[in-house]
Amino acid sequence: MTGPVLVGVPGEGALTLGRWVAEKLDVPLMVAVVHPAPAAISSGRVDAEWVADRHRAAQRILDEARTMLAGAVCEVQTRLVASSSAAHGLHDLAEEVKAAVVVIGSGKDAPKERLFAGSTAERLLAGSVCPVAVAPAKLAADPGGQGRIGVAYVDTPDGRAALAEAAVLARQSGAAIRLYTVVTAGDPVLPFSGGHDAERAFVGTARETYEQALVKAAAAVPDVEIDWRIPSGDVVETLAELAEVDVLYCGSRGYGPTRRVLLGGVSSKLMKRARRPVVVVPRSG
Repeated sequence: MTGPVLVGVPGEGALTLGRWVAEKLDVPLMVAVVHPAPAAISSGRVDAEWVADRHRAAQRILDEARTMLAGAVCEVQTRLVASSSAAHGLHDLAEEVKAAVVVIGSGKDAPKERLFAGSTAERLLAGSVCPVAVAPAKLAADPGGQGRIGVAYVDTPDGRAALAEAAVLARQSGAAIRLYTVVTAGDPVLPFSGGHDAERAFVGTARETYEQALVKAAAAVPDVEIDWRIPSGDVVETLAELAEVDVLYCGSRGYGPTRRVLLGGVSSKLMKRARRPVVVVPRSG
């Protein structure tokens, strides 16, 4: 893995997470700020003055980021990108530099210490070619304090892709991995309402199936300490409330173009409600 960790729309949480990941992966940290490009059809001077003002504002943000990253162990690079939108500019830059991961800060309306992907993050998440991490506005100076990486795991291409990416960071950081498969009582896949006995039987069978898949998944990842949990409850709420992991990896969804992040129902809700940083991973091609 040689591509940089790319921090777009830098804020305190995103810079803290990006620096930690870059140092653990031993790759450069690239901080980028996208500013408006001159419009093809514009009002001339007014447009030029506005674009110049936005360019200066972007440069100030980069200067502040450099100050916050003073003392970083990893190489720090900065880029100003002119584009029609922040998401489009970051998409193009991530592809150009073959970014290992793109880190985005929570939206401005995020509750304290909760994720809330802003408009840029949501658009970026709708087609990124590399994993996308969303960081809460505030993070501890050492985001790896728990020494554990979480993975929302199901035995699908998405789940396996998320585990593979998490394993890379776990090996580099020395962290353990904990797999989570949430069993929801009254699962909507039940073909009919068979009463409480049928529901309990279904949940019991599901647990056995999930446990077998988790044992197999753990055995397939060498050189990493792995355990697992099969909690019951609402999938999003259970995963969002996790506090014992440093970061939570999850797949995008079970269909759509490979190597692209396309948010599914769980991952899209999780981005807005999780306590910990969340990394959404595209399926491998």
